[in-house]
Amino acid sequence: MVERVIAACDGAAKGNPGPAAWAYVVADSAGVPQRWESGALGRSTNNIGELTALQQLLIATDPAVPLEVRLDSTYTRDAVTKWLAGWKRNGWKTAAGKPVANQELIQSIDALLEGRDVTFVYVAAHQVDGDPLNAIADKAASDAARTQESAAGTAADLPVPDPVSAPASRPARAASSAAAAKKRTGSGGSRTLAARYPGTCPCSRPYAKGDKITKVGSTWGHPECAPTPA
Repeated sequence: MVERVIAACDGAAKGNPGPAAWAYVVADSAGVPQRWESGALGRSTNNIGELTALQQLLIATDPAVPLEVRLDSTYTRDAVTKWLAGWKRNGWKTAAGKPVANQELIQSIDALLEGRDVTFVYVAAHQVDGDPLNAIADKAASDAARTQESAAGTAADLPVPDPVSAPASRPARAASSAAAAKKRTGSGGSRTLAARYPGTCPCSRPYAKGDKITKVGSTWGHPECAPTPA
């Protein structure tokens, strides 16, 4: 029995339209990342980035192996699981009689899905306890959109997602608010978070998943390495 491959794909556009890119990460059946790739698209839209990410993922994976695709785009998910059949019946026209947007990309995806065992799983983006594969794909797509440089790699050099902070809850009393603020503050006075992924501080020392980290300049690192406010 061939085991299912798990993967995630994502797109990004800085401005929508603006500098855009796509990315995917392919994992094994246990969800452990194995390889990833991203590509710059120039000036484009987020939807094109999302669709291109799925197209490139399908091209890069074995059509004979069952595939689970995790994505945070409801547009991409619904385009291929809900609307595609109707668009084809209507001659690639919407219910309103207008041409389907991004038709060539969707037609390419339709052809790549032919005869394949593909399951689509929607995952919410930018969550504290969100899907780790989605977070990696999101980071890779965002970096490629920002730099307009394509990239690829293996498990040894995965893009490290930026930490996501939990939404602040409204305190019941002023005392609890002060206590919460104190808890979130490290030695340098900056808010600290638990690292979702291992990384390296600007001081060149590593930190592990779950370690307390804070903003150190433009990146993340040990709270004691953060500059002390004057």
